[in-house]
Amino acid sequence: MIRVLIADDQAMVRTGFGMIIGAQPDMEVVGEAADGVDAVAEARRLKPDVALMDIRMPRMDGLQALRLLAGPDVPDPVKVVVVTTFDLDEYVHQALLGGAAGFLLKDSGPALLVEAVRAAASGDALISPSITVRLLQHLSAPAPAGGDGGLSPRELEVVRLTARGQTNAEIAGELFISVGTVKTHLGSIHAKLGTRNRVEIAAWAWERRLVS
Repeated sequence: MIRVLIADDQAMVRTGFGMIIGAQPDMEVVGEAADGVDAVAEARRLKPDVALMDIRMPRMDGLQALRLLAGPDVPDPVKVVVVTTFDLDEYVHQALLGGAAGFLLKDSGPALLVEAVRAAASGDALISPSITVRLLQHLSAPAPAGGDGGLSPRELEVVRLTARGQTNAEIAGELFISVGTVKTHLGSIHAKLGTRNRVEIAAWAWERRLVS
């Protein structure tokens, strides 16, 4: 079971997320918090597999709580998925630098929320498709075009779709393969490129102009 902590100052949001998580056969909600201070305390006490964290909360905002739970100097980091209403580049960059294992908008829908939790639990990271392209275009200056990193043609297709912000299920549907096969390709891609998550795969693709 993936043990999930939900931190949001709105009770209705916590309830809604709790219903989505609770309906999954491989997930359970182990705690809730209504502000950043309680979120940090509960995460340290409960040690969840994944914490869903809002940004704008009383007493301590979600970004500060994220740094305390998942920052580079934290010895036993919690996998935190930031879930917010605010589609701001500054928030996205701060969250990723702070160690977030995902960044979703609250209107992303139940399916993407569940996939983000599973991705975080498995060591991957998922960003809302609506902001992935815009974010990655500004990550770094483009490298010289070309260079396939030793990837197969099918793996390059998976990379391109990942860079466009598509989920594993969407990639599977477009390429007419199973979700399991997509995961196998992603594993091979990580091994060949030395990447740790789909965000780094997408950044690699954008830097090499493999997507437009």
